[in-house]
Amino acid sequence: MPKTRFLRISVVSAIVWSLFPRLWTPFPRQRTPISLSKPLIIPRQNPLKGKPIFFSQSPHSARTTKGDEKKRFHVVFFSISISLFSVMSVMNFIRNSPMKLPSRVLNLRNSSFFGFRHWFHHPFPCKQKLFCKTNAFLPNFSYNSQFHAYPSRFLPFRRVINNTKKPNWSTSLDLSQSGSLSRPYGVSTDVRVASRVRDLSTSVETRVKDQNLDKFYLQNGINVNPFVVERIEKVENVLGGEVPVAEDVNNVKNIGEALEGRKSGIKVENDIEKEAWNLLRGAVVTYCGSPVGTVAANDPGDKQPLNYDQVFIRDFVPSALAFLLKGEGEIVKNFLLHTLQLQSWEKTVDCYSPGQGLMPASFKVRTVPLDGNKFEEVLDPDFGESAIGRVAPVDSGLWWIILLRAYGKITGDCTLQERVDVQTGIKLILNLCLADGFDMFPSLLVTDGSCMIDRRMGIHGHPLEIQALFYAALRSSLEMLTANESSKNLIRAINNRLSALSFHIREYYWVDMKKINEIYRYKTEEYSMDATNKFNIYPEQIPSWLMDWIPEEGGYLIGNLQPAHMDFRFFTLGNLWSIVSSLGTPKQNEAILNLIEAKWADIVGHMPLKILYPAVENEEWRIITGSDPKNTPWSYHNGGSWPTLLWQFTLACIKMRRLELAEKAVALAEKRLSIDHWPEYYDTRNGKFIGKQSRLYQTWSIAGFLTSKMMLENPETGSLLFWDEDYNLLEICVCGLSKSGRKKCSRGAARSQILI
Repeated sequence: MPKTRFLRISVVSAIVWSLFPRLWTPFPRQRTPISLSKPLIIPRQNPLKGKPIFFSQSPHSARTTKGDEKKRFHVVFFSISISLFSVMSVMNFIRNSPMKLPSRVLNLRNSSFFGFRHWFHHPFPCKQKLFCKTNAFLPNFSYNSQFHAYPSRFLPFRRVINNTKKPNWSTSLDLSQSGSLSRPYGVSTDVRVASRVRDLSTSVETRVKDQNLDKFYLQNGINVNPFVVERIEKVENVLGGEVPVAEDVNNVKNIGEALEGRKSGIKVENDIEKEAWNLLRGAVVTYCGSPVGTVAANDPGDKQPLNYDQVFIRDFVPSALAFLLKGEGEIVKNFLLHTLQLQSWEKTVDCYSPGQGLMPASFKVRTVPLDGNKFEEVLDPDFGESAIGRVAPVDSGLWWIILLRAYGKITGDCTLQERVDVQTGIKLILNLCLADGFDMFPSLLVTDGSCMIDRRMGIHGHPLEIQALFYAALRSSLEMLTANESSKNLIRAINNRLSALSFHIREYYWVDMKKINEIYRYKTEEYSMDATNKFNIYPEQIPSWLMDWIPEEGGYLIGNLQPAHMDFRFFTLGNLWSIVSSLGTPKQNEAILNLIEAKWADIVGHMPLKILYPAVENEEWRIITGSDPKNTPWSYHNGGSWPTLLWQFTLACIKMRRLELAEKAVALAEKRLSIDHWPEYYDTRNGKFIGKQSRLYQTWSIAGFLTSKMMLENPETGSLLFWDEDYNLLEICVCGLSKSGRKKCSRGAARSQILI
């Protein structure tokens, strides 16, 4: 624009504004000050009908004639039009000017003005979206005390007022880096944009340290009446969480990547998450060109990987969930089908073969040479015949069934579950678990080292971890089995076992302050069907540490129960899966999380979470572990801290609507895992040090972290993975089917305590 034209417009505008100050000014000279100590409702009138908006009005201001009012309106309309045109011209002049301008003015070149962007061209095209299941408009406040709003609705100027400073006019937007706003359970908010646009206020004073902020804002756009003046004591997100401030507001490349967003709706990943995904993809194992799993660990410095270069069924579960939540289900489907084929392989240890339904603990892809310089890839499974201690992996089949259900829930593809070979595989596993034996209890009887704790740690008998996974696998099977003539007996057996197992665990495994006091007063050597001390537990078995450790509000399920023996140690995985599968009652599940919160320093410490608490030491360690040098006190399975338990803890917290606990644990792990190169486990009482024999770049530590992050970003996915209470199971009792008078069920006496 020529400079002469610019000057003419400026001069005309100044003359009009100076000649008619009283004609166009709608406000009296003496105004009533606005009190910001409480909300003030201000009447709003439509200026298009010829009446301006008044904050206050003196009695003399209404003494006007219709001619004067009409004259004032025309002059006001003319003056405002000239002024707006002048300001637009000034902005255009600044934008196209080659002169060296101050930095504050330069900021206006790439900024929005009056809430619009079409005067200036952004360096890259972008689409800005806000997805929220609630209809309310969600304003967003950040720490620098300026008003921010999402660009999903048209909004005029916002006015930011402070008691001690001049009003600042700002039009900046806050596009938080966080992909999921802090919110209460049940409210879903996805934000696909990132970073913040720079503050456009022309005020000289900084407002970064303002603690109290008074704001003017329009609620729900332009169609709301009246205006509201609010006082905001603390700058917070309206959903309850504090909004993080983007660190790099000037990085145009990062903003562009964020505005592109991911098609799946997951927020833009930070550097730690990107590193984790790269490591997880680097651990993928392929078979005949297709991905079939992930190795247990991919440590480049490990010269003796032992079996850590194999694909373990239990280790792959968090990796599978991470891929499923990412929308990549092919690797999970391949894994399920190939491990199903391995189930039918011959498995022999010292001329003895275990049950047909046994799943392998792990497998490895090997290359076998053929004739003519050709090679063939084969799967080499390990059913325990090569494992340390030669223990059978009881939990492998249970994990396989749980993962099969998760695949169908997340992908929506139930055709895999309906396949004949898959249905047969489920039945083989269940027939092995439900086989008749000498046991008097509905819990599974297993040897030591038959689950995640795969070394001697005194868990032989009926460990809680196996019972919780068994219960989850039974409930999964009940959902997936095709009901027909060939499966009706199996379905009936599953229902009976679920009912008996839930009663058994809830009634006899549960301890809290009240229950411990009851055990403390037990009478022993009771010979009666009405005995209180059914397992003949001696009160002297109560460990001294438990008396002072158990909190007033909280409880847990003990680790094991056998005649004259109760293992009072807290086993984390078993308690977490009791919550996830609803093996415990709703009150028991809540109490378990209350205990973890109350004993955070012991169970979580510096790295979540302890595999068990407390560790066995001294003579007890020598007797229980056989002086195992790897399971020394507060190391490995003997009280070590395992990051892979994080995703199971997160899932339990989502079910019980205790997201704050999961977020706290994930934040704690995020500080160290990447720096420490993703260890398998941590040592010492508080988990300060990397385990002395811990493998680095452990895959399920990486996958557990990623799965936890994705579930926290979208807690609704957790509802696909846990089970709610099934009260119908509690009404099923085998005793009611018998006419024999010798069978007396204790369920009736305990029913009032169980159905809570």
